[in-house]
Parts: sequence; structure tokens; C-alpha cells
Amino acid sequence: MNVINTTFAVSDLTGPAVVRLRGVMGKPFEKIVAECGPVVLRVCRAVLPGADAEDAWSETFLAALRAYPDLPAGTNMQAWLVTVAHRKAIDQHRARARRPVPTDELPEQASQVGVPGSGRPELWEALGSLPTKQRFAVAYHYLAGLPYADIADMLGNNESAARRAAADGIATLRHTFSAGSTNTDTTGNVTASEGSL
Repeated sequence: MNVINTTFAVSDLTGPAVVRLRGVMGKPFEKIVAECGPVVLRVCRAVLPGADAEDAWSETFLAALRAYPDLPAGTNMQAWLVTVAHRKAIDQHRARARRPVPTDELPEQASQVGVPGSGRPELWEALGSLPTKQRFAVAYHYLAGLPYADIADMLGNNESAARRAAADGIATLRHTFSAGSTNTDTTGNVTASEGSL
């Protein structure tokens, strides 16, 4: 009878599984989801309608889970996740354009319970009616808090164009709503609270 020696040192391990373990960051992925999940969902809801936003959110975190162990230390997780969500939103837009529209069925209504930003449907409609670059710039800057340089990279333009798109989008939203329905800080910038956007 042959006996197989099953003792080995950790230094004897090689292969992709070990490489992935060496690159794992200290913070558990569940904490990343808990911290950044609401912001990513608000961004997805700002750039996509209804269930497509929830699908993009789910796909964002599935893709992020696969890539998380290989991220360099010090990565801005929120900016990275919003970038992943941006790409998933583009995928959703493309998929929606190819998807047939059923006419004999009533659309399913998503629950609004516990969904960040679900309190103001008229604001979401106004945001959804903005031109694409303005909508994305407003969502990424005012909802996710990304700097204009990062937004410019995501939208494929320069920083001043991203700033202009966000300003034009906010101006349109201000024009759409009365002065009492949006909050402004002491510098005159629109601020988004959890209940408003």
C-alpha cells in the first residue's frame, strides 16, 4: 500500500490560486459592497431606467468581485466601482436596444422599499430626460462625488467638457424645479441628499 505524503509548506504552493491570494486586499469584499453599494445603485438608477439599473448594479459587483483580488493597494474603491458601473450601464443600453418590447403584458413594478433615492420620481424623470453626457456627468459628480478629471476619462472627453456637461445638466434641473426643491450649499452648488437623488 502506497502512502501519499500530504504535508507541505505554504512556500511550496504555486499556481494562479496562490497568486490571487497574495494580491488580496485586507478589507473584505462584503464591506466594500456595504460602503459603496448605495452610491453605485444611485448612479445606476440615474443613468438607467428601472430594472436595468438593478441589473447593472448586480453585474457591477459580480465583475468587481472577480477583479477585486488583483487591484493594486490604494485603489479608490468608489471611483473604481462607478467606472465599472459606467461600463455595465453602457452594456445595458446596448442590450436594451436589441431587446424586444412585449406589448401583451403589463410591466412589472419594482418595489421602492429600501431603494436609495426612490423618494422623488419627478426628479428621476427629469434626470433621465437629460442628454446622455449631462446625465452621466451629473450622476457621477453629484451622486458619486467623482472629480471632473475622472468623469472626463469615463465619458471620453476633457475635464472642462465634463464640468460643462454637469453644469448644463444642473442648470436644466434647476430650471425644471422650483428653488425650494433642490438644496444649495454656501457656494451655490447643488447638493444631493439621500432623499433627493
